[in-house]
Amino acid sequence: MIPCSPGAEPKTFDAKVRKRGLKWLKSHPKPPTNLPGKRWRPPDYWSPFRNKLADAFGNLCAYGAMFEPVGTVDHFASCDANETLAYEWSDYRFSAQWINSSKQTADDKVMDPCTVEDGWFEISLPDLQLKVTPAVPAAKRQLAQDTLIRLHLRDDERIMRQREEWHRMYRNGEITLDGLRKKAPLIAKAVEKLAAANAHGGS
Repeated sequence: MIPCSPGAEPKTFDAKVRKRGLKWLKSHPKPPTNLPGKRWRPPDYWSPFRNKLADAFGNLCAYGAMFEPVGTVDHFASCDANETLAYEWSDYRFSAQWINSSKQTADDKVMDPCTVEDGWFEISLPDLQLKVTPAVPAAKRQLAQDTLIRLHLRDDERIMRQREEWHRMYRNGEITLDGLRKKAPLIAKAVEKLAAANAHGGS
């Protein structure tokens, strides 16, 4: 994960999403518990703004920090946990579908990517695993570790294949370092860190 933000709310979001959504919530109050065989869930008025959200996140998954060509709107505070935020732009995160599914309603067990600061996570080379760095405040370190496990971000095959492909493309000259920074910024930082270490060692 890297620092990110959903950015400014789109101009038409209030009329097309928030007001419609709040009106629906008012007429469809959440039951104390979901009825057997029928799950209560607010209607999806937010998906038409998915591309705007993707633009705000630079087309990078907020959790995997790599280029995501499709992606979904993740409600950081899930609709089940807090339906009042279902139609709030500030609660949306652009996410790969499988990562969003892994998160589900575990809001309090996952670090909000929009609270992450630069240098809290890094990719190690040559294994390409995502790791928590000492820069993470002690009070948040366990949550950071739990996030990597819960969302399968450390070394799951699905995300490792993505990292391996971006790294391969860079090594083979199919993408420049500047291009890598845009598509997989943590891998680019790992490449730069290794190059600096090698240069220092060779001097």
